[in-house]
Amino acid sequence: MAGLLSRSLRRPLSHVLNSRVSTTRYYTSGKESARVYLEKTTAPFQVFDRNAKRMQRDRAASRVQDSREVDYLKDEVAQRVADRLLDIKRRYHTVVEIGSGCGHLAKAVDEDMMDKLVMCEMSPVSLNRDKRDQEYEVEVERRVMDEEFPEFPAESLDAVVSSLSMHWVNDLPGMMIQLRKAMVPDGVFIGAMFGGDSLFELRTSLQLADIERDGGIAARVSPLTDTRDMGGLMSRAGLTLSTVDVDNIVVNYPSMLHLISDLNAMGEGNAVVQRLPFIKRDTLLAASAIYKEMHGNEDGSIPATFQVIYMIGWKPDPSQPKPLPRGSGQTSLGELFDTTSHKL
Repeated sequence: MAGLLSRSLRRPLSHVLNSRVSTTRYYTSGKESARVYLEKTTAPFQVFDRNAKRMQRDRAASRVQDSREVDYLKDEVAQRVADRLLDIKRRYHTVVEIGSGCGHLAKAVDEDMMDKLVMCEMSPVSLNRDKRDQEYEVEVERRVMDEEFPEFPAESLDAVVSSLSMHWVNDLPGMMIQLRKAMVPDGVFIGAMFGGDSLFELRTSLQLADIERDGGIAARVSPLTDTRDMGGLMSRAGLTLSTVDVDNIVVNYPSMLHLISDLNAMGEGNAVVQRLPFIKRDTLLAASAIYKEMHGNEDGSIPATFQVIYMIGWKPDPSQPKPLPRGSGQTSLGELFDTTSHKL
């Protein structure tokens, strides 16, 4: 299923937000034990600068009006996540949302789904942006928590959801394993994250402009998870009865610069550790021209594709349906369909 949204110009362009590169190096001495050194060097590979991402979200949410104007994408995905939660024929007392942002899912849920929603977000400014101005149909509790390191007691959560925050997590398997441990048996996890084909138009345009102007490719757009990897990720996390589906949401913008402006206002600026601290004006203008030439619409606007991967998984429980052991069948398919009477 594909969605089509249109984004009009309602505010002036803003510059691309840039942050300096942060690199962590480890050194050892003869006094340091091998165990301590291995614990440091075998930590999950750091693709994203989480501190930079928190500051980007804080900065974006502090501009309240601009931030609310770009809620259209996250509100749309949150509504689709809520629809999947509604498909489960259960009513939960408490649902925990990991990476809640400004409360997009809270606006989409109602009393038919739950009594209470616990919003967990590492950016306190985003978490409290609508605290005084927005009313919800369910009780809402806010907690400042880094979604990469969820802190919940074992077997304490009935349901966990996440909408458009997992694509900034460095250790996705580790995060999901911790969530699985925190869920009760037969608890459900529902997530949505940007997939690898998201913003392919922007990615290719910037790459071609970099090659033309600088003779190489820079890390301008975040790497994203491929759809084919999600089933293995769910299995590695210990979740069963998993399902994965994909939506493509296409948003039209007046130009590439308006797209970048909206991404920054969403708090979705580049946070790759090895990102460059700036982009030259001529490279940016060249990428904008390439974008319009290669992907532009007939009316002069440009499309931006957001691939959203939805996943549902359950913590194992003896009450769940399981396949019978191989060879346990008692009826022959040949007898069932009487194959002898249908010879060619």
